[in-house]
Amino acid sequence: MARFKHLARKLRLAAAEKTNKPIPIWVSVKTRMRVRRGFRLRNWRRSKLKNI
Repeated sequence: MARFKHLARKLRLAAAEKTNKPIPIWVSVKTRMRVRRGFRLRNWRRSKLKNI
């Protein structure tokens, strides 16, 4: 990717970076381990972002 990024693309990448975090521990404790991982977790090699 180019070094210079447009502001809109930079904001979308920052938002994707923030959402790519595991769920808090208290969520799995509260649901008694029914929810184990976040469904939005993404790896930069496995799946790419659309429309960026």
